[in-house]
Amino acid sequence: MTNEKSEKSEGRELYEWAQTLVCSVLSVVLVFTFVIRLIGVDGHSMLPTLQHGDRLMVLTSMFCGNYQPGDIVILRKNSFMPEPIVKRVIATEGQLVDIDFNTGSVFVDGERLNELYINEPTYTNEGTVFPLRVPEGSLFVMGDNRNASNDSRDSRLGTVDTRYVIGRAVFLIFPGQDVSTGKREFGRIGGIG
Repeated sequence: MTNEKSEKSEGRELYEWAQTLVCSVLSVVLVFTFVIRLIGVDGHSMLPTLQHGDRLMVLTSMFCGNYQPGDIVILRKNSFMPEPIVKRVIATEGQLVDIDFNTGSVFVDGERLNELYINEPTYTNEGTVFPLRVPEGSLFVMGDNRNASNDSRDSRLGTVDTRYVIGRAVFLIFPGQDVSTGKREFGRIGGIG
């Protein structure tokens, strides 16, 4: 009789472990499908903020749809580029963007931006006509490496409908090799602002 109770108890315990394991795996799959994505940076358009090969944790647009200037977003517009691209939000719907390509200055709503995060001033004009009012439901995005970035200055991309945004980068989980030193700077791991 005790042997039979022991077998039932072991069977119940095994069932509970299996149920816990299945629920845990399902939870992880759901989180990494609908809440968080891991995306790698491909290219040098976000230097010095992000390096080629950086791995980012991205909060999906379902949970962070209210984008603000300064946010780093990942977007995909197949007619522009088939792979996801990483850019910084410069302006949101209704804002007026202007760029003085002689001085390299970017203006939003008449205010010159203090862009401490850029690699160099913005001298490259990609074909978009300025000043430009950002349409409703859209963003104006640029790379931090301004003169080596295909972004909203390129008329093929232009302002980006927020439906093309995959999400907002929130955390650098693994650094790529620094372009100048060739080494990984693990001290860069952390939140992205």
